[in-house]
Amino acid sequence: MSLSFHWFLPTYGDSRGLVAGGHGTFMSGDRPATLRYLNQISAAAEDNGFEAVLTPTGTWCEDAWLTTAMLVETTETLKYLVALRPGLISPTLAAQMGATFQRHSRGRLLLNVVTGGEQHEQQAYGDFLDKEQRYTRTGEFLHVVRELWNSTDPVSFEGKHIQVRGAQLANRPDPIPPVFFGGSSAPAGPVAAQYADTYLTWGEPVLAVSRKLDWIRGLAVDRGRVLDYGLRIHVITRDTAEQAWAEADRLLEGIDPADIERVQASLARSESEGQRRMSELHGGSTDRLEIAPNLWAGVGLVRGGAGTALVGSHEEVAERLIEYSKVGVSHFILSGYPHLEEAYWFGEGVLPILERKGLWRNPISKSVTPSATPFAASSSS
Repeated sequence: MSLSFHWFLPTYGDSRGLVAGGHGTFMSGDRPATLRYLNQISAAAEDNGFEAVLTPTGTWCEDAWLTTAMLVETTETLKYLVALRPGLISPTLAAQMGATFQRHSRGRLLLNVVTGGEQHEQQAYGDFLDKEQRYTRTGEFLHVVRELWNSTDPVSFEGKHIQVRGAQLANRPDPIPPVFFGGSSAPAGPVAAQYADTYLTWGEPVLAVSRKLDWIRGLAVDRGRVLDYGLRIHVITRDTAEQAWAEADRLLEGIDPADIERVQASLARSESEGQRRMSELHGGSTDRLEIAPNLWAGVGLVRGGAGTALVGSHEEVAERLIEYSKVGVSHFILSGYPHLEEAYWFGEGVLPILERKGLWRNPISKSVTPSATPFAASSSS
């Protein structure tokens, strides 16, 4: 199995400490999310061999479409995993936006479909459907989008929440953007199995991740489909385990107890099953945060969504990633604080180990041709 690694764009701001909030809760970092800084992170991700960067969606961060559209021309091979919420725009417009992005970026768009687990945040966007209805709408939305991307004929659809008549794109995307999708609740499973290319889950102990993937895998087989699987998790990797855990301790010491109380109170309102599972790993307490070997739940004390980190030496982190790969994970969407520096710690420390084991290959090396080498460039100048 060849593994793919992706990084994260903190479009709410970055910091040397944990940035509190997210998923319906306000958050900001000491380093503002300017285009200049996000360009630095994109460059670091590309230079270190990450395939793509995930850009989040929500009221607590900058808009993902506009931000990535302004960043894409500053990189050459890096792809952008753009998060979007079905129902906030029409599926025809979303399909058109995806096709336009794919064409102008020369095939560097991936899509992360986020149904939304915080009702108060959805209502802030003007969406008043309940959770089960949102998943039904997501399935209908993705059905129309995929039809528009694949069909040369006009598309008409009459669903419970989505209706289109005679929809058609002047230009279809080539290649079709892969769809990443996550969801841990019962209504999420059938949607993922039917429409996702890669099913995403947050970082839990390997056995828990394996059971979740088996659930989705069974639903996909029933529909005649085979999916890829991805893990969204943070990383703290250093030359030695002692250095890595010292960094985790530093992050923990920098947490304001008031932030823990504020964020946990907000996340308690979440309807997300995945968020509930993340919160249960730490229980709001700073005690016993290493919940499995090298798996630390400290991030989730103050951050919604992905709340765990792999902490250890480069060799230990590589070994834990291999364990996840053995249960079917082939995509890893990673992040760390600060995102700029941590991209180098992981890229220079862990990826070479996986490359030596034959589990990863730098995507930049695959795209380099003789005409793109420095020597060829200098000879033509």
